[in-house]
Amino acid sequence: MPPGIALSRILGAPVYDDSGAMAGRVREVAVTPAEDPNRVADLLVKTAEGDRLLPARLVRGLDRFSVRASGKPAEWPPLVSSEGMLLLERDLLDQQIIDVSGRKVVRVNDVDLYPEPFNGSLKLKIGMVDIGLRGAVRRLLKGLAPGVAIEALAGRMPERVIPWEAVNLIETDPARRVHLKLEYAKLSRLHPADIADILEDLAPAEREAIFQSLDDEVAAEALEEIDPRMQVELMRSIESDKAADIVEEMDPDAAADLLGDLPEETSEEILEEMEPEERQEVAELLAYEEHTAAGRMTTDYVDLPPEATVGDAIEKLRQFEGEAESIATIFLADSEGKLAGAVPLVSLVLAPATTLLSTLSPEHVISCTEDTHDEEVAEMFDKYNLSMLPVVDENGKLSGVITADDVISVLRSRL
Repeated sequence: MPPGIALSRILGAPVYDDSGAMAGRVREVAVTPAEDPNRVADLLVKTAEGDRLLPARLVRGLDRFSVRASGKPAEWPPLVSSEGMLLLERDLLDQQIIDVSGRKVVRVNDVDLYPEPFNGSLKLKIGMVDIGLRGAVRRLLKGLAPGVAIEALAGRMPERVIPWEAVNLIETDPARRVHLKLEYAKLSRLHPADIADILEDLAPAEREAIFQSLDDEVAAEALEEIDPRMQVELMRSIESDKAADIVEEMDPDAAADLLGDLPEETSEEILEEMEPEERQEVAELLAYEEHTAAGRMTTDYVDLPPEATVGDAIEKLRQFEGEAESIATIFLADSEGKLAGAVPLVSLVLAPATTLLSTLSPEHVISCTEDTHDEEVAEMFDKYNLSMLPVVDENGKLSGVITADDVISVLRSRL
């Protein structure tokens, strides 16, 4: 592809009509997404008769410093409204977009346009979105140095661009600002922690728009990685039924923590929208004190009676819909629900299907009580090199489990 022409060079460039007379200067470059989101529809030209729309089909020549057009300014239609238009300077420059490949939020510094000959005129294709120093240098020095010198300096800067085809439009808000994003399908394939970082870097309006676009499962996974204060902001920005769908996809302990941070009225609204089983599970966890084992545990785990076999365990794992972290260990509970053993997942792989689970469990199983403090829980994970820790009530019944992820979250919150 031949070198593009930077938007920053076109803005302010003189426009000459077919007689060679200067007709005005380029004020804006407009795209009409409904017609063609990848090509320039019009140049907005400031003329002596006011702002006029120069259709791209009437552009006969374009270089870095001037535009040649057909007809006279009086023949070009006046600008009545910019409704439905994406104005590249107003709506794109300095706006934030998501760089999926770099897993971060970046700012648009410039746009490269590519002229393509077409039936004696030019089509202007939008090529690359410049997010690096090259575009920043062009704009910072514009008007302060000769154009040739600026281009020479910009050409020495490293290129950092994103293809325009990767940028989609959300809808314009009342202030006529256009929020941009990369395809949500690509965003959804990122690790939840990367999505969380991106959301945290966005301005509130963009953050809420992106969050609401994610499907419930992806939104739930990302939400668990976000700062608690921002979790609250995001959940308060959506309807209670949508919030309930997301909460139902979260780990029960994370869901309880989130609802505990929300205003009581908001939490109650979300709980009312949840399915009965999930609502009861989360409501029970909400009753526990926050900085205790019970306040950190999840009720999403796999348990079987001691007389169950490896085959039984594998079948139950196939039906398990919780997080992968919750199946590192299979717990054994007797007929009264008391903790009777623990079988590491790896042991199932190495044993015949008919093997009794009780024979694979160690004689002593490390556990803690519901009121064990966070610090002691962390110490137990470190001392015994645990991946999961069962939590029992005062009668020894299995109440829930704490995963290593839960402990890491506690430690991280104290850094």
